[in-house]
Amino acid sequence: MELFYASLLGIFLLCLSISLHLLFRRQTTVGNLPPGQNGLPFLGETLEFLSTGWKGHPEKFIFDRVSKYSSYIFKTNLLGYPVVVFGGASGNKFLFTNENKLVLSWWPGSVEKIFPSSTQTSSKEEAIKLRKMLPNFLKPEALLRYVGVMDQIAGQHFAANWDGKDTVVVFPLTKKYTFSLACRLFVTVEDPAHVARFADPFGVLVAGVLSVPVDLPGTPLNRAIKASNFIRKELLKIIKQRKIDLAEGKVSPTQDILSHMLLTSDEDGKFMKETDVADKILGLLLGGHDTASSACASIVKYLAELPQVYEGVYKEQMEIARSKAPGELLNWEDLQKMKYSWNVACEVMRLVPPVQGAFREALTDFMYNGFSIPKGWKIYWSANSTHKSPEFFPEPHKFDPSRFEGAGPAPYSFVPFGGGPRMCPGKEYARLEILVFMHHLVKRFRWEKMIPNEKLVVDPMPKPEKGLPIRLFPHNA
Repeated sequence: MELFYASLLGIFLLCLSISLHLLFRRQTTVGNLPPGQNGLPFLGETLEFLSTGWKGHPEKFIFDRVSKYSSYIFKTNLLGYPVVVFGGASGNKFLFTNENKLVLSWWPGSVEKIFPSSTQTSSKEEAIKLRKMLPNFLKPEALLRYVGVMDQIAGQHFAANWDGKDTVVVFPLTKKYTFSLACRLFVTVEDPAHVARFADPFGVLVAGVLSVPVDLPGTPLNRAIKASNFIRKELLKIIKQRKIDLAEGKVSPTQDILSHMLLTSDEDGKFMKETDVADKILGLLLGGHDTASSACASIVKYLAELPQVYEGVYKEQMEIARSKAPGELLNWEDLQKMKYSWNVACEVMRLVPPVQGAFREALTDFMYNGFSIPKGWKIYWSANSTHKSPEFFPEPHKFDPSRFEGAGPAPYSFVPFGGGPRMCPGKEYARLEILVFMHHLVKRFRWEKMIPNEKLVVDPMPKPEKGLPIRLFPHNA
């Protein structure tokens, strides 16, 4: 059976190689393409692109080629597609300001299989619909009423998973924390057993998002599709019950994103199908917890390594903690006082961007910096091209939260949440959940890494190679 699948895979790769060879032969005659090379048939330079992340140096793929071609823009082949990589702040600005004009958000074929409804309408229509569907819930002025809920959930999380422990493994716990928040605030799922039913399949789903688009039993994509189907079925059960509860007045129309989606119609008065709502919620749950869990784990790593930075965060958070009455929850004003803590979090996300970059697709032929970008070609922007460049951040590998004081970094140089129309709509939500996590962590513990030289790897998001086991030292011990 394994030989049969291997043969099928070989035939698939051969057919794609021939198709891509013909595609490249036709397209290389179009204008003055950026410098670069296509790499191996079908695979292109995908393995090197991914392996630099697996080895803990995702920026190496970008900077090696920027140096080789003396250009922040170069061509390559990734995931079976011809790709132009845009780097630098000017490249970021060009892509972000030309969204829905010259380029559209694009995801590899693996994503289309995991989220099948994403192919039913254009990316532009999906982006517009989703932003209309997202209530004011994700805007700062609306989120302020959820700070107390976040604080309460964080307190429960630390009491159940950290307090009383001598050692913990951080990354599984940051995933648990951010996923519990997303389940509570997006779909009002609070039962830990119910949350746990979602959690493991989500891990499988993430692993398949940027996998090679080969759907055979046992492949990451195949497992991700099965996980997606399972989660979607669970969400449909929740959606059906929510519609009943809304009709009977048992729940508030504004209690979460799910209620808002079910009650909001489009310009034609039509409501979203249950399956479409499930897909939208699935995407929001994925985006609402996975990048933040990566950022939280990275923050734990750096605070363990930099005691002077830890002291600054601890001092700031304890001033806030001491100002609270027993049992009093954090509020919006408390989070606005966490300026140094947020600068630290931003410096962590500069060094370890939770989202390494994203793809676009050229809507038409266009020129950039004297190079032709053919219609249909994929474009990749990289956060590391600016985050770790001395041109934008002097001594880029030095940890320096003061970079974010005052006016902060130059426009389009710090892009952990993207930019333009496609900027992550949950940016402020992520800020709150990260700061609440930092507050509960440092007011309870000091800690040390149990694997001193453990590295961060990217697959497809940054994570500690061994999960970041740490030894805890409670302040009240």
